[in-house]
Amino acid sequence: MDFKTECVHGGGKTDATGAIAGAIYQTATFAHPGVGLSTGYDYARGENPTRAQLERTVAALEGGTHAIAFTSGMAAITAFFDEYKVGDHIVATDDLYGGTHRLFALLAARRGVSFTFVHDADELDGAVRENTRAIYIETPTNPMMQVIDIAKCAEVAKRNGVLLVVDNTFLTPYFQRPLELGADVVLHSATKYLGGHNDTLAGIFVTNRAEIAERVTYMMKTSGAVLSPFDSFLILRGIKTLALRMERQQENALALAEWLLTCPDVQQVFYPGLPSHPGHELIRKQASGYGAMLSMSVTSREVAERVLKKVQLIQYAESLGGVDSLITYPMLQTHADIPAEEREAKGINDRLLRFSVGIEDANDLIADLAQAFGG
Repeated sequence: MDFKTECVHGGGKTDATGAIAGAIYQTATFAHPGVGLSTGYDYARGENPTRAQLERTVAALEGGTHAIAFTSGMAAITAFFDEYKVGDHIVATDDLYGGTHRLFALLAARRGVSFTFVHDADELDGAVRENTRAIYIETPTNPMMQVIDIAKCAEVAKRNGVLLVVDNTFLTPYFQRPLELGADVVLHSATKYLGGHNDTLAGIFVTNRAEIAERVTYMMKTSGAVLSPFDSFLILRGIKTLALRMERQQENALALAEWLLTCPDVQQVFYPGLPSHPGHELIRKQASGYGAMLSMSVTSREVAERVLKKVQLIQYAESLGGVDSLITYPMLQTHADIPAEEREAKGINDRLLRFSVGIEDANDLIADLAQAFGG
């Protein structure tokens, strides 16, 4: 099936009633037909039909064989990295979501896991060691919108016998399919574009390697960080319109990025859809779109705070990927846990704003920004 059709019909039905909307199996446990017999469902911490439908759907969309749904994106990442211990080494790109930085700092402090951070794929060869176990990347990165060469990362990973893990939250499988480019694991904060409505938390882990899926499933069952049936239903509902939303949001993002280039209070716009972006050609090579996330550096902290205070249609709030446009102040919100010196070195300062562009009319969004910048 075409991707758009897979979004609507992927995963199949949860039962034989003919219900068009998948059933919500709001149950904690399941009856056994007899001693030593099972319907395939025993206890909802381990398996649930609604969650299973979501997992089948996302696995198909990403081109994977296994998917596991968690209570949040961070729960999915934490489950994967749980087995890492003293003596293990991880290479990661240096521009990551603040929550991921927080997890890595915890692994270093409490588990003795060591980390090397690189700027791009060209630096990987010099960073991988004998005890390296994984390479972890986001692309585009959060919040500086760097584009990382997934295929080159996969080449380095396979040559060194390590895993490549890719956070695909920003582009989703509609625009980018990391497993096809050589990744071993794909992670999503499904709260964002997969859900698409800013109304629930969820995380998805996808792989095409059975042994990795088995290990992470064991951790999911042990920790209990499983996605509820109702939240699974909400993410499934959101996925049905994923392709339509991604197209509209990308169209709006490009229009806003081009307008921001003309705004005297804006010093720089970080959006891979702009031909001037350093990663423009690479993202055209490895993805079928640019997404709807952009960041901008304004002329002063006063301008940043004025915009955050004066936007009306656009909401000043954390998160991203929903139908509503949101603007975020990374240094105080998503990346507040990163030491100030590190934030500054990455460009995450008091002049940087991150924008998640929604599905509203682009002219209305531009008008709202214009009045906010206008003082």
